[in-house]
Amino acid sequence: MKSAATLAPVPLLACFVASLAAQSAKIPPPQSPPPQSETFVVLGSATPVPLAESPRSVDVIPLEGQKLAAESPQDFLRADSSVFLEERGAGGGQADIVLRGGSFEQTLVLLNGFRINDAQTSHHNLDLPIPLEAMSSIQVLEGAGSTLHGVDALSGVVDFLTAAPDHDSLYLRAGGGSFESNEETLMAAATHRAWSGRLTAERNFSTGFMADRDYRNEDASTEVWHGSRLGLTDLLFASSDRAFGANQFYGDYTSWERTKGWFASARQELGSHTIAAFGYRRHSDDFVLIRDDPGLYENNHVDGSWQASLRHTLALHQGALLLTGLEADGDSIRSFNFSGGVTSYALGIHARNRGAGYLDFDWNPPNRRWNLSAGAREEIFSGGARTVFSPELAGSLRLAAKLKLRASGGYGFRIPTYTDLYYSDPSTLGNPQLKPESAWSGDAGADWAPSARVELSFTGFYSRQHDTIDYVRSATVPNPYLPASCEIGGVQQANRWCAANLNGLSFAGVESSFTWIPSKSQSIRIAWTGLHGGQSALHGLQSEYIFNYPVQNIHASWSVSFRNIVELTNAVQLAQRYQQTVYPVWNATLTHNSGRLRPYLRLTNLSNTGYQEISGVNMPSRAIVGGFAFRLGD
Repeated sequence: MKSAATLAPVPLLACFVASLAAQSAKIPPPQSPPPQSETFVVLGSATPVPLAESPRSVDVIPLEGQKLAAESPQDFLRADSSVFLEERGAGGGQADIVLRGGSFEQTLVLLNGFRINDAQTSHHNLDLPIPLEAMSSIQVLEGAGSTLHGVDALSGVVDFLTAAPDHDSLYLRAGGGSFESNEETLMAAATHRAWSGRLTAERNFSTGFMADRDYRNEDASTEVWHGSRLGLTDLLFASSDRAFGANQFYGDYTSWERTKGWFASARQELGSHTIAAFGYRRHSDDFVLIRDDPGLYENNHVDGSWQASLRHTLALHQGALLLTGLEADGDSIRSFNFSGGVTSYALGIHARNRGAGYLDFDWNPPNRRWNLSAGAREEIFSGGARTVFSPELAGSLRLAAKLKLRASGGYGFRIPTYTDLYYSDPSTLGNPQLKPESAWSGDAGADWAPSARVELSFTGFYSRQHDTIDYVRSATVPNPYLPASCEIGGVQQANRWCAANLNGLSFAGVESSFTWIPSKSQSIRIAWTGLHGGQSALHGLQSEYIFNYPVQNIHASWSVSFRNIVELTNAVQLAQRYQQTVYPVWNATLTHNSGRLRPYLRLTNLSNTGYQEISGVNMPSRAIVGGFAFRLGD
């Protein structure tokens, strides 16, 4: 492995300092920041509501003005201590999300409200087709969200949002650093009367911090908005191409993988109360077990999914709203294996469809002292053999102008991926008889803002899962607790991961955050989540995924800006996975956020911690990346 000490590009730091010195004479007198507009929440409610009035536990992460400080959208999610990212390296490549102890498969990922979850395997749920520079914010709903958002919203929902530009602009970014990393971004936006559009493209690549951990990511998107008498039209097309060395990802193999995909969506307002939407996603995954001998074992999977929805809101008396909606979704897969010159089915050829109807009643009285939300959803699967009913109830009460209590409860569910159902190799065995998994969950908390400079939030939560999908195994057979899915011809399989439904799983925890703004130029934030999981479901068996959750996760950050132009941020994460030791990770960024030329530095894992977010998969050591952004139009 290359020595991290030799990798820091010292000239980048010199260029950054020189750029600041050159522009210091141009710095205008300090000015008070403009008043912030109210933040609205789009998750967990019938219509967008102010964050301060939401009865659900929602985290809103603004991205504007912060993008130089991150390599990928996933970097921003770490600020939420209830989110635990299971990354497999740098570059924003393959990563999984764990929310409140749920497995990585139990979080629904959205793009502007459209489903991105992958039908082949949930390991690709964060294979986002849209560049970071095209996004405006990220919203995280913690807890069940199936009533409004459907399948896979069992432990939470993450929505990556874009917004129409309000002026013409051109943006270029280029940088490089440790492990021969390189990153480039192009963004152009234009507006004309009722029309606006944005074209964005980015790529990043690296030789990797260890053998066979190189990567190359390319993303591009174009989005157009147009307002008419009928309403707003929003058209989006995006694509991605990611290739990466997958050493340690799926065992002790020097593997290689490449995913490609595209996504298209259309949303049309039909007057002021009705919205129709349609989206389609195509995704392919080419996996090679041994990179230097691709003919030995290779899988190729191609899956597609479509979604359509129609929503209507009806204004009732005294601030009450009734949302009704219809949805239809479908997915399919064609999957083959190539081994020793022989072609065979891997996951096979399959397709399935589902439909849903739902309603949600929101009551927000004009005095804003309290609100109430109640909803229900009925989902029916292909053939009509199974339906799922998902209710939800949430409410908040403002005891004082600065203190709000809130509580919510609901039902979430997830159907198995095609990998869960059909994948088989010498170490893994799928299970076509898997049942959908589900959970009842609830939370209660308080938000307190004693002053404009201090905010505190506290939430307690609990969920009880049913038919949880996981992979289990036993080192010795026979084992009376080994599920039938671990048998072939009535013979139990030792040391083979088998997909199975587990019962008896529960999770309880607390999440809290403290934000302090000591001055206009500084902010301090500390977030902590503690989690306890019930383990009775395993009966001594080994689990592959469900017990990788963090029992402790702390994220602390301190940001200071110099004359509202240069910003320094230090962030430290302390995490302890179940039955593992605690580890610290220290990151820092230095960004110049005004003017045409904007240098930046990102320093990751300054503590040089050796750690794993997934067992057996090492994370990168200390690294530094820096570069320049050029912007016209601000």
